[in-house]
Amino acid sequence: MTDIADLLHQSDELATELSALMALSPYDNSPRITSSRTLCGVSFEHSESVRILITTGNFTSSLGVLRMQYEALVKAIWALYAASDNSISKLQSNLNADNAKWADRIPLLGELLVELEGKAPAQALGPLREFKEYSWKPLSSYIHGGVHAISRHGKGYPIELLAQAVRSSNSLQVMTGMMLVVLSGDTKQQGRISKIQQKFANCCTALNPHSAAL
Repeated sequence: MTDIADLLHQSDELATELSALMALSPYDNSPRITSSRTLCGVSFEHSESVRILITTGNFTSSLGVLRMQYEALVKAIWALYAASDNSISKLQSNLNADNAKWADRIPLLGELLVELEGKAPAQALGPLREFKEYSWKPLSSYIHGGVHAISRHGKGYPIELLAQAVRSSNSLQVMTGMMLVVLSGDTKQQGRISKIQQKFANCCTALNPHSAAL
């Protein structure tokens, strides 16, 4: 693990800078913006868990959580740009046994991406589609105890794979930070994201084919 110790340290510093964006005031307190911001917070939490789990040697779990991080980000973008008022109402419903069954009838991730077509910015939707195409099934295998989980857990995890997973998680974090800027409505913050991207470019990766290839 010493080979990626520096990467994990830089990733923690990146997370600190990006998490500060949660302090930005939202454009308004509408259910749509509130839902999206909450999902951004969930995505940030998962990214921290990815790093913690890799540090502690729980590699299989970390890769499962990476999928959860990605899904929370997609839902955050969907909530802002494409979700119907009815879907937002489901997300905002009080949590109890009856409402939980009803609220969980949110479209599956593939459907969310379809609904985002032509609504979300192309520079966000393109990388998310590529991530799903090349990484969704392998990451799902780790969650469901499939062949990837059995093979890697039994034979070991290459350092290169773990480092790539951390970089992919970091890139998803940056996209989450961009979402928080959008949700704030403060265009002056866009320059802040650019500076963060430049500062931490070496610990991120483009979410392109084989970005978390597993």
